[in-house]
Amino acid sequence: MAELIDVLDENGIKTGEVLSRNEIHQKGLWHRAIVVAIVNKNNQVLLQQRSFKKDKNAGKWDISVVGHISTGQDALSAAAREINEEVSVNLGYKIDIKDFRYMFSYRKEQVINENYIERQFYDFFILRKNDLKAENIKVQESEVEQVKFVNISELNEMIENGEVVERDAVYKELMDYLFRV
Repeated sequence: MAELIDVLDENGIKTGEVLSRNEIHQKGLWHRAIVVAIVNKNNQVLLQQRSFKKDKNAGKWDISVVGHISTGQDALSAAAREINEEVSVNLGYKIDIKDFRYMFSYRKEQVINENYIERQFYDFFILRKNDLKAENIKVQESEVEQVKFVNISELNEMIENGEVVERDAVYKELMDYLFRV
């Protein structure tokens, strides 16, 4: 079944139209997504290597979790759903919306190709899970190749080498957060 997403106007307001993820990207319509950085007790950030089968940024390292907000869903519920789907944490409990710290929202436009235009509003959250270890994470193989924790200097090096998906605003805010705590 196709993932259904609310279409937004250029100001981030729902238009009332609901389309599939594919239709939204083919038509280049605005919609909303979430970005979550999972941080452990050592102030390391969980990164995921995107599946080599993805439409864009295949095989690149990315922030912990990124996903679309389904129709009728809010950003926090989408963030919890995406983590519970993409990066299932084997700790005996589910991630809850109260665990997230909202950081900021931003928008981005990018033409991937003539049939894939991305116009998204992103809501960025940080999720601190002190007891999380990479070996306790089971990934959704259709979405993620592998995961690992990196410290700030490793993340900076990966950014400089072009190994990560371009999310400059997210990485800047994340680093500011990690230096404050």
